[in-house]
Amino acid sequence: MAQKDFYAVIGVNASATAEEIKKQYRRLAKQYHPDTNRGEAKAAERFKEISEAYTVLGDAAKRKQYDEMRRLGAFDPSAPRPRGSSRSGAASHMGGSPRGARADDFDAGGFGGLGDIFSSMFGGSRARPGGPEKGQSVETTLEVPFKIAAIGGKVPIELEVNEACGTCGGNGAATGARIQSCAECDGRGTISFGQGGFAVTRPCPQCLGKGSVPSEKCASCNGAGASRSHKKVLITVPQGTESGSKIRLKGQGGRGVRGGATGDILITFQVKPDAAYEREGLDLIVQAPVNIAQATLGSKISVLTIDDRRVTLSLPRGTPSGKRFRVRGQGITHGGKTGDLLVQIFVIVPETLTAEQERLMKQFAAAGALEY
Repeated sequence: MAQKDFYAVIGVNASATAEEIKKQYRRLAKQYHPDTNRGEAKAAERFKEISEAYTVLGDAAKRKQYDEMRRLGAFDPSAPRPRGSSRSGAASHMGGSPRGARADDFDAGGFGGLGDIFSSMFGGSRARPGGPEKGQSVETTLEVPFKIAAIGGKVPIELEVNEACGTCGGNGAATGARIQSCAECDGRGTISFGQGGFAVTRPCPQCLGKGSVPSEKCASCNGAGASRSHKKVLITVPQGTESGSKIRLKGQGGRGVRGGATGDILITFQVKPDAAYEREGLDLIVQAPVNIAQATLGSKISVLTIDDRRVTLSLPRGTPSGKRFRVRGQGITHGGKTGDLLVQIFVIVPETLTAEQERLMKQFAAAGALEY
């Protein structure tokens, strides 16, 4: 994940405005959406990649953090990677360049570890070696039908999370194995070395940041102490939800390790477009087709509200196509306010006429001095 350039994924320059990024994301999301590319694994993977990138670039705070990581070279795959370690923990110059190192390799003084920033953006947390570790916090985008977003409801989602290995309980050791301090990092869980003006710190590759290693690895997780699992969650969508709005589900993410707290789930909603309704703030717009006689002579029409109730409107004589009629209180409710339903008239003109209809239409045009 840390090697991806999200600007390249979305297809915009790093100087792009928030509106430009949003516009490009919507174009790509529509192009690669699974609903329009059924059974195409590449399109589904591309859609997931685009959504992941927009989760960061579409959030001003996360984008700022990401840009700082990018500035320090955390996403330059062509640059040389740092080598060497110092078991004493003190910075020792080993040559090379900080550019090209992974996001979790940097510790830039007061700015803090870039790995910690990346963890805050994508879930997971660091803890003292051997101590309790909070479970993985999962961040994902959830597509919501327009109607459910408007009136509220529930949408199921399946997430893949890191959880403590059920066999070893998260310590990575086989049954009966001894847990001993890691000789590579002296039990600290990290190795440090100098890199130009940076004090570079990274998780120990031997113990995977735990500070300890088992005499025999757990066969189920190969010593990692964690495994991937699928988790089904029923998400409650608040009334009046808009694209880009978020909710956090505390304690619904991955299980913690060694007594650590359960992670969270952060959901970013993406509202699907609807064939019948559009949204303008708290107002809803619905198209109401009428024939030329109804528009000319006046008529009563029935329209369906977002919550499946019917309301009747009286059209005056001479109603033009595009005219809107407001039905009070039938829009979206959010923040203690309720919008209206705007019924937009769409006059349908017959494509073909019978000989009698054409004769009468010409007679009508002549009577009204209408040119044709």
